[in-house]
Amino acid sequence: MKTALPFFLLAALLLAGCSSIDSRIKEKADVFAAADPATQENLRKGTVEIGYTPDQVYIALGKADDRRERTTARGSDLTWIYHSYHEDYRGTAMVGYRRLIAYDPVRKRNYIYWEPAMVDVYRSRIDERIRITFRDGKVAVIEQAKD
Repeated sequence: MKTALPFFLLAALLLAGCSSIDSRIKEKADVFAAADPATQENLRKGTVEIGYTPDQVYIALGKADDRRERTTARGSDLTWIYHSYHEDYRGTAMVGYRRLIAYDPVRKRNYIYWEPAMVDVYRSRIDERIRITFRDGKVAVIEQAKD
């Protein structure tokens, strides 16, 4: 339980900092109101289509985890990259020994013995979920990993 508590506190802290779809719609209310009903429904579902503006993508997906700009002879492209974060269980590992003291009421004496101290091992993994490329202020390319 001691190892799980910091993980849950960290998860709660990260989730508290995340913006919800409703908060993003309120933040960009004029952009959302100007969109047609089909686009509004897509934005609520978190779906992005070719031709959307950066504000519409922000409403649908939130703030990008990474942004890259590419300049070519044809002009500049802006790419927003969204990641998904995972922790994979890798097993247990021995990190040393811990001392235990046991009292023997018959002999009225303490016995000290050592046992291995084990911890669960997790590995953080970051996967690219979706990549949106803007050209001339509109979505031109949507790259998404297929499962």
